[in-house]
Amino acid sequence: MVARTVTDTLQRPLRDLRISVTDRCNFRCVYCMPKEVFGRDFAFMPKNQLLSFEEITRLARIAMAHGVRKIRLTGGEPLLRKDIEELVRSLAALRTPDGQPPDLAMTTNGTALAQKAAALKDAGLDRVTVSLDSLDDGVFQSMNDVAYPVAKVLHAIDAAADAGLGPVKVNMVVKRGLNDHDVVAMARHFRGTGHIVRFIEYMDVGESNGWKMDQVVPSAEVVAGINAVFPLEPVAANYGGETSQRWKYKDGAGEIGVISSVTQAFCSGCTRARLSADGKLFTCLFATAGHDLRALLRGGATDAEVEDALAALWGARSDRYSELRGANTRAVHKVEMSYIGG
Repeated sequence: MVARTVTDTLQRPLRDLRISVTDRCNFRCVYCMPKEVFGRDFAFMPKNQLLSFEEITRLARIAMAHGVRKIRLTGGEPLLRKDIEELVRSLAALRTPDGQPPDLAMTTNGTALAQKAAALKDAGLDRVTVSLDSLDDGVFQSMNDVAYPVAKVLHAIDAAADAGLGPVKVNMVVKRGLNDHDVVAMARHFRGTGHIVRFIEYMDVGESNGWKMDQVVPSAEVVAGINAVFPLEPVAANYGGETSQRWKYKDGAGEIGVISSVTQAFCSGCTRARLSADGKLFTCLFATAGHDLRALLRGGATDAEVEDALAALWGARSDRYSELRGANTRAVHKVEMSYIGG
């Protein structure tokens, strides 16, 4: 397959593909899948609507010919997908036109990670990101809303590191009045461990989380709070388009990151496309609709036809929701994070 570099209308290349492998999750986090919406009677996708591992691998191979270098598996909770390590094995075997393997990662809530870490590493996964929104059991359990304890997530992080899936990134969504008091404690806990905590501004993804601007804790406030206790200094990005702003401890005890989609939008450098579990391509986390690639695959389209469709979709992209965020943009219908894969 011949490499075809593709850029959008703002000259942003396609470099990252986030693949949701399931819309199901065993947490009911208040900012993502609140029980009031995702209750016992909620209808998740039937199995035949999900992309098969073969279909996912085919789309990933085509995307890599268009410049994708980083692939992240998401959900829902990706470890709920049966035999997920077999998908990891297939993706890890792919190569870019110049012969390089993909940078292959996964975001998980950690509930099955301790049991799966060694198998995932053996299959070719490079590293994991684990969601952990507080070290306070009461706060964390109120946020995941299924009484899952902090200790089990910490054990999963250790197991992932032991299996060679580190450094583990730990994602903390910070919501004012709920867990913002735990920011410094989180930094303190992971200092010196080699793991990297990333503090994420609470975002208005989807329609169900009741987002309000006054619930956002600006990243600048997070950095200032940590810096007052553990002095920090900025670090250059690892690569162009990196979402996280890096800060390192001046005493050499590691680093943190902040993801500031609300207060310091990074749309201008966004190189990410998202593939939903049922095969729709989304060119923005805050999209209102996706583009059905599953229909192409199951309709007998050739690789060249799928390539052309992908190039056309990305080439027409003009998304910059976070730069334009306001009353008018927030009023439009947006897909849920659990569907699109954050």
